[in-house]
This record gives sequence, C-alpha cells and structure tokens, in this order.
Amino acid sequence: MFAVHFFENKNQLLTQLLKTIPTEGQDLKIKGRKAKVTSVTTVDEKNIHVQVALEAIVKTKQPLDLANKKKR
Repeated sequence: MFAVHFFENKNQLLTQLLKTIPTEGQDLKIKGRKAKVTSVTTVDEKNIHVQVALEAIVKTKQPLDLANKKKR
C-alpha cells in the first residue's frame, strides 16, 4: 500500500492509500473533476507525490425563461 498525494501546482487535492501507483499520462477523476497525471515523484518507499492537471470548468448561462414569471 502506498500513500499517494495528488497535487495541482502546490495545492494538495487528495491523499489516498492505493495498491498501485498512477502512471504518467493516465486520466483520473478527482473530486468529480477530470484530471491528467503530469508527473510522479517517489518521496520514499511508501509516499508518492503525483502532479495532476485539472480540466478547466466551463460555466454556461441559462437563458431567462420569462414565461414562468408572474404578471403583475
């Protein structure tokens, strides 16, 4: 079992105990967001630091529905 620490830049996102180490270029899902492993660094025999790049969140605005408003 390895203690795998996931980082985006210098921000720690998640720490998990895993049986296998993620490989570079692997696609992951962290906290409901898509991520891609950019680098894997072994700190010691049990601790591994994994750098990930999260996919940008795209927000779309819903058009206003004026039919449901009450008329005064």
